[in-house]
Amino acid sequence: MASDAPVTTVLGLSAYYHDSAAAVVDGGGIVAAAQEERFSRRRHDPSFPELAVRYCLDEAGLALADLDAVAYYERSDLKFRRVLATYLGTAPRSWSSFREVMPDWLSWKRRAPDTVRERLGALFAGPVPEIRAFGHHESHAASAYLPSPYETAAVLCVDGVGEWTTTSIWHGVAGEVVPVAELSFPHSLGMLYSAFTYFCGFKVDSGEYKLMGLAPYGRPVHADLIREHLVDIKDDGSFRLDLRRFAFQYGQVMTGRGFEELFGGPRREPESPLTQREFDLAASVQAVTEEIMLKLARTARRLTRESRLCLAGGVALNCVANGKLAEAGIFDELWVQPAAGDAGGALGAALLAQRGPARARSHTRQGRDAMRASRLGPRFDDDRIQAYLDASAIPHRRLGPEELSRAVAGQLAEGKVVGWFQGRMEFGPRALGSRSILGDPRDPAMQSAMNQKIKFRESFRPFAPAVLAERAKEYFELGQPSPYMLIVARIAAQQQLAERDPGGGSGQVSEPASGQVSGLELLKVPRSTVPAVTHVDRSARVQTVDAEQDPAFHRLLTEFDRLTGCPVLVNTSFNVRGEPIVATPEDAYRCFMRTNIDTLAIGGFLIEKAEQPAWPENDNWRELIPLD
Repeated sequence: MASDAPVTTVLGLSAYYHDSAAAVVDGGGIVAAAQEERFSRRRHDPSFPELAVRYCLDEAGLALADLDAVAYYERSDLKFRRVLATYLGTAPRSWSSFREVMPDWLSWKRRAPDTVRERLGALFAGPVPEIRAFGHHESHAASAYLPSPYETAAVLCVDGVGEWTTTSIWHGVAGEVVPVAELSFPHSLGMLYSAFTYFCGFKVDSGEYKLMGLAPYGRPVHADLIREHLVDIKDDGSFRLDLRRFAFQYGQVMTGRGFEELFGGPRREPESPLTQREFDLAASVQAVTEEIMLKLARTARRLTRESRLCLAGGVALNCVANGKLAEAGIFDELWVQPAAGDAGGALGAALLAQRGPARARSHTRQGRDAMRASRLGPRFDDDRIQAYLDASAIPHRRLGPEELSRAVAGQLAEGKVVGWFQGRMEFGPRALGSRSILGDPRDPAMQSAMNQKIKFRESFRPFAPAVLAERAKEYFELGQPSPYMLIVARIAAQQQLAERDPGGGSGQVSEPASGQVSGLELLKVPRSTVPAVTHVDRSARVQTVDAEQDPAFHRLLTEFDRLTGCPVLVNTSFNVRGEPIVATPEDAYRCFMRTNIDTLAIGGFLIEKAEQPAWPENDNWRELIPLD
């Protein structure tokens, strides 16, 4: 294929680190995208995304021969040079990790596009199309800008590390992403945040959400210590880590003696009780992260002179920092790629590989993004669901769309928890109303009950609200739509309640730092009319739902509002701890039966727990949930 030939139909891939994914784009836009973990049922699956590739091609109605190109999300040759240089620069301390990791890099990882070619050739008949590799941050930047609703924009990408780049600013203009500025490994905001994730006893690359959720329980008392001893922050947002305090560059753990000396003892052991130290460490690194992100955003505004910002990279999933960015008013508008992590790199690479009219058309959307509400995964029609239910002898009722919404809304209003499985599966880490567990946000006990009896996870973890877009400002101080649940906003003043001591006293508690309550006791303090989605700092990770983007979920919220006067629902992902979000009807029913979910609404069918046959007593699934 000539290098200047038009390219419209592309398969994009990310693989071999974590969250492998595939995506297909064509002249009409984004056709399909999904993470491998949803099919393999292995959380954060890093392997070649064979099942995701098969799904995307099937959804698009394509064979391998129909593709113009295959796009890979990073330059493995450059990444190899960084890995090798890091090991050589830290020898002999890094020898153990070097010995474990390097054989794969020397044999196949450094030539990942060739490995991709071999895997595709083994899966499908016929020749494999041209394979094009793009830079990791370039793929992030493209995933942020090219599907965005903006003709031009500043683009900020922040993560752990790609090949060498850890932080980058781009200018999105005329369907291209133009590099503006970057920071390089080992100086990484993502690594800094992951170091604290590790030190607080959570798993790196998945526990960062927990650290963010833990932060409001503490105070940023260590923020100055972090600035003085861990990261030197400049006015433009650039920064340097004091590598003497870290251990990630040696390849085995994130922190060592340097952190222990600085913060008064060893890291928290996973699953051990949380203490005030962890609360305060989380609050402190969150505060520093927000400071850096705000300074980087100001620099991006100054360098590009754009009034709109697009975000991608793992740090862009820090929705608290995103909320601070939106609130700061540095940019008029903010758009975050819903699959901001490495999975989204598959989509970014595919969009980069497109040339000619297909990409040009992607920037004539008149204010609507091209992500199709992130519903880019598999769908199951009612005939397919009916066949499964009948074959498995599962008791159920079939209802029309309006009747289903009325029935589910009624059960939610009665305090029941509902599994909601509708339409195409979401692409990215958030359930947005297609693969969701729903509850009544007015119930003060709902947050703890769903965490401990349904999600089987830590009690401190907050839940997100889904709200009718047209009613959002009545409940949240939100200055723009948030369809992808990636912006945290404060609860609107008219919905807030005066806080009282959970011990029964009459004294008001104006802030968590007041001294009257602390730690996880803060969970017991009611703060708003929707306590199940109100975090201890009176904030919420908001999802706005509009009728055009998601008619089924909007219809349910509307019906719940009609019954209760509340246009908000608890919305959490349809999975349990250690398991990916459900993908198929079989996954959904299995999760439903193994948890305390009361009702399953799957397609046009309503399934009641009380009517189901007993689940096998020898199913010890809960004991096998992997720690994360």
